[in-house]
Amino acid sequence: MTETTASIPAAGPQRSSLTGLVLRNPLGLLATALIIVVLLTAIFAPLIAPNDPAAVQIFKVNVAPGDGYLLGGDGSGRDIFSRLVWGARNTLIGAAIAVVVAALLGVTAGLFAGYFGKWYETASSWISDALMALPALIVLLALYQALGASIYLSMGIFGIMLSPGFYRLTRTLVKGVKNELYIDAARVSGLTDMRIIIRHILLVVRAPVVIQTSIVAGIAIVIQAGLEFLGLGDPSMPTWGGILQNGFQNMYNAPLGILWPGLAISITVASLVLLANAIRDAMQTGAAPSFRTPAIPAKYAAATPAPTPEEGVLLDIRDLVVAYPDGNGWREVVHGVTLQVRKGDVVGLVGESGSGKTQTAFAVLDLLSTGGKVLSGSITFDGEDLTKKSETEMRALRGRRIAYVPQEPMSNLDPSFRIGAQMVEPLMNVLGLSKAQAKARVLEMLARVGLPDPERTFNAYPHQVSGGMAQRVLIAGAVASSPDLLIADEPTTALDVTVQAEVLELLRELREEFHMTVVMVTHNFGVVADICDRVAVMKKGEIVEENAIGALFSNPQHPYTRMLLGSVLEDTEVRAYRAPAAKGNAA
Repeated sequence: MTETTASIPAAGPQRSSLTGLVLRNPLGLLATALIIVVLLTAIFAPLIAPNDPAAVQIFKVNVAPGDGYLLGGDGSGRDIFSRLVWGARNTLIGAAIAVVVAALLGVTAGLFAGYFGKWYETASSWISDALMALPALIVLLALYQALGASIYLSMGIFGIMLSPGFYRLTRTLVKGVKNELYIDAARVSGLTDMRIIIRHILLVVRAPVVIQTSIVAGIAIVIQAGLEFLGLGDPSMPTWGGILQNGFQNMYNAPLGILWPGLAISITVASLVLLANAIRDAMQTGAAPSFRTPAIPAKYAAATPAPTPEEGVLLDIRDLVVAYPDGNGWREVVHGVTLQVRKGDVVGLVGESGSGKTQTAFAVLDLLSTGGKVLSGSITFDGEDLTKKSETEMRALRGRRIAYVPQEPMSNLDPSFRIGAQMVEPLMNVLGLSKAQAKARVLEMLARVGLPDPERTFNAYPHQVSGGMAQRVLIAGAVASSPDLLIADEPTTALDVTVQAEVLELLRELREEFHMTVVMVTHNFGVVADICDRVAVMKKGEIVEENAIGALFSNPQHPYTRMLLGSVLEDTEVRAYRAPAAKGNAA
């Protein structure tokens, strides 16, 4: 469905990176700014802190903010602000140790387990399950007596306890991509397994791993603060958890002492969580080209009046121009197409890939891709100009009076839901039927399109039916509401030859039974000859020839039409079978 384009002078597109998408999210920008502030504070702690964090002034015990202590003094007479600044460095180092250990162990094990599987996956999964079964906080409390008061060592052990999260995420992602065609192509080209893992698979898992890293960093900060709050850290080292413990002990004498470390921990952890959410949202949105919608060119600014309806014409397209934003301008994909479809006719839109036929059909359906716009022209359906209708008005037409059969049937059925559920819901919404009435109508149509066991198909998932059956399901869903116009976009492309013939015969029967008008989008002249009454040939977004089917095949006028017809393998000499020459005889 990729269309050849022509440009209205415009600058080239610029893609939005993942970083750009995150920073355009207000919460993502705020979270990033706060995390940068915390990181800079930790890095430049010696320059920012006005006092030695370990210096004790006995006359400033629990002193209120002021008098050289910006946030007041703690229970030992030390400057809380200086200790918070230095605590940022020590706390982030501890969290970084946990995250790095968890990521190195988990991601590495997940990559190899997901890629190689077999005994490596079994052993890694056993170890992961065993670590997840252990209560991390109790393990750290138990090891404290044996390993001493080093918070960094404790966080390293905690990183081991966190590694199963990275392992399970990475293994699942790798198993989902290791059998993709581009991975098989890399193997065939002679790349080693290690190079495939590093160059191809690691790139797929990196974004989810970044999200997991952000979340785990927040968890590590909370756990570290909890251990220090319980008194399991090094008292001589300023950390946020240690400052929180001191503030809690002196809460009645200096209530503000517990506020500052609590804010530091809360803001940092919340920022990490918000950053993870922003990255997730950016990944779901996708790093698609981002444009400011340019102004409509002056030659298209004036509204095109809809033509006077003609008797017997159901669909009347006049001077249709479809374009997409491209930098500072518009890139046209359909150039002034004019086409009339009379009631009861089957009209073929034929052309090679990129000719603009699918974009023309999508313009009728008002389903152009993001940014697509009808710049000029009119699309009149049964006397109404579709280009003037709102999305709500078009939604009322789609599915009821205008139906659509897509190509690649297996890609247009949701694998998460049974086929029946996907067919019943539209009938309930569009026709207002009850669930029982909609089910009865669906079973009736599944039988009508030739499926031998409608009830079984109704209860099946998409992967449980063949491609031909899936295409019949989509046709049944499209005609269930008895539409006036059916747009079929390459309905036989993904099917073998015998199934193609059956589907075309089915469409012919349904057209006569439901008195439908059909627009058949295809690149196959065999399909056109089989079912169409008229045909319009498209090239580079324009209709270059339109005629009745017999006249076009017998006397094509345009060189492009003659070229397409000449490309069809018909009436060629069949190569005869030649028996191999006997050994010893001349070949």
